[in-house]
Amino acid sequence: MSRTTRQRSALAELLARTPEFRSAQQIHAMLGEEGEPVSLATVYRNLNALAENGEVDVLATEGGESRYRRCVRTEHHHHLVCRRCGHTVEVAETSVERWAAQTARRHGFSEVSHEIELHGICDTCRSGS
Repeated sequence: MSRTTRQRSALAELLARTPEFRSAQQIHAMLGEEGEPVSLATVYRNLNALAENGEVDVLATEGGESRYRRCVRTEHHHHLVCRRCGHTVEVAETSVERWAAQTARRHGFSEVSHEIELHGICDTCRSGS
């Protein structure tokens, strides 16, 4: 992002204290509740820029909606997501990285990227708590 605006600062501050993945619409509403007048288009534009810079993680829900969260890990990682409550754990799995690199080489590909999201039921939801 080239310049820091009041809206970008407010968005960054909100993301820094919001541990859950949220949709752009939810983030827009949260900013509004905090008295930060910002358009939904500005929220989308800034979230996309943050995602391109690797500053936020983006998850696609099973319905195809994108959700955003400030990255906890700086290295490449994947996500394990609870289908019921949305609880998310970041995981760095090196065997997946090796498999992806080997598969790419075997088929003559280079500069391969990938994203893996595993969906399941977390312990809390499974135990009914």
